[in-house]
Amino acid sequence: MKILVINGPNINLLGLREPQVYGKENYEELRKLVDSHALEIGVEVKQYQSNHEGDIVDVIQGAYLDAVDGIIINPAAYTHTSIAILDALKAVKIPCVEVHISDVEKREAYRQISYVREVAIATVSGKGIKGYAIAMDILKEHLSK
Repeated sequence: MKILVINGPNINLLGLREPQVYGKENYEELRKLVDSHALEIGVEVKQYQSNHEGDIVDVIQGAYLDAVDGIIINPAAYTHTSIAILDALKAVKIPCVEVHISDVEKREAYRQISYVREVAIATVSGKGIKGYAIAMDILKEHLSK
């Protein structure tokens, strides 16, 4: 089972960027958690981060060609703005789980909009970086059915 984890803008600045909102763990700690949990549950994982919308779209399209079974995506700010990312996810028809480190439901009104949620099989929000492990478990269970 192959899972692709995609992180959007500013996720590479974890630990530095608003630690009261996003936690003190840095991006490398997030990457290690994802790799460790993937090994624990027996899935192959590839991770990608970009601050550029088009790059994220390209990686989603590439996931189809690479026969990826599932996608975990934290589109970050693009959650609330990117129809292009939504359309790419719709096009490839790969099951995906949306992840947010902070609890977006308790934040600014503009963060209540999620284009990705339209195609996601689940959303994990407000669990810190541990949300990625939860998302992997959800995705693995979904793909195992």
